[in-house]
Amino acid sequence: MKNLILLLILLYGTSLNADISKGKAVYAANCAICHTVNGGSALGPDFNIVSYTRAKEQIAGYAKDPYSHYKAFGYSANAMPTLPLEDQEFKDVADYIDSLQPFKKWMIKKKH
Repeated sequence: MKNLILLLILLYGTSLNADISKGKAVYAANCAICHTVNGGSALGPDFNIVSYTRAKEQIAGYAKDPYSHYKAFGYSANAMPTLPLEDQEFKDVADYIDSLQPFKKWMIKKKH
């Protein structure tokens, strides 16, 4: 039984890394021209900041349809193109972006 549980944990962890690796490749091919991941300067926001302030589902939704989400994100206009990606690629790149920051803005405890 212990071996089965260990195997399931290893398989689950491997699938998470695979998505992040695939997402990094999607980022490199489609996003890196406008977005940095290391605090650099580019047309779009750095993905470390996006990762800190947004949930993975928000990231995937915005990447898939930026024209429908830019106002909800607080932007006055949208400069991001609609990308010709498959649904899984949007999920993979969102996994990669989400992995950039282990601590999220929503984790901060508010003082009363």
